[in-house]
Amino acid sequence: MKYVLIVAGGKGLRMGCELPKQFLPIGGKPVLMRTIEAFYAYNPEIRIILVLPRNQQSYWNELCRKHDFSIPHHIADGGETRFHSVKNGLEFVTTPGLVGVHDGVRPFVAREVIERCYSLAAGKQAVIPVIDVVETVRHLVGEGSETVSRDEYKLVQTPQVFDADLLKQAYEQPYTPHFTDDASVVEALGKPVYLTEGNRENIKITTPFDLKIATALLDSCSI
Repeated sequence: MKYVLIVAGGKGLRMGCELPKQFLPIGGKPVLMRTIEAFYAYNPEIRIILVLPRNQQSYWNELCRKHDFSIPHHIADGGETRFHSVKNGLEFVTTPGLVGVHDGVRPFVAREVIERCYSLAAGKQAVIPVIDVVETVRHLVGEGSETVSRDEYKLVQTPQVFDADLLKQAYEQPYTPHFTDDASVVEALGKPVYLTEGNRENIKITTPFDLKIATALLDSCSI
């Protein structure tokens, strides 16, 4: 069985508006709906679990009615942190299989990236998509800084896909601030995480500038 937890806990603060970023429209449709559609297009049988703060769920239901959005999905309550949100979502994972965890504000993930992550995770158990760093990177050292080789670093995206039992075991660990994504939680068990190529269009929409880029991407690829 394949699952995807789509985590949408944004409050819209960096957007400078009251509407949470996952509900902002691009091309007349909320970002979050486009994200869900990407996984449904990959596999209509995938079990979609939307993790959303409880105080946003009624508004989401209103949006679904307004847009006639009928893709099947379950809703789990968001938690205090992303870690706790994912842990809540995992309660809906009831059979063995693969679980992807994806940011609700990444609607431009390529189908081939989703396919590759799930396919590789079937054997490797823990796979994340990454892209190259294309700008110069500096490391802060005391009050100064130094250039480091960008070839030694990657930028991490989602979906991060894992064996379901492994991910559940990982999320039984106590929370620490060092858990910045699901891979870091799994690595804390001593399990290796494998990398695969992501797609540069798979941006995380968190600022007004990102929203402009998203609109341009939508116009260019007609999602």
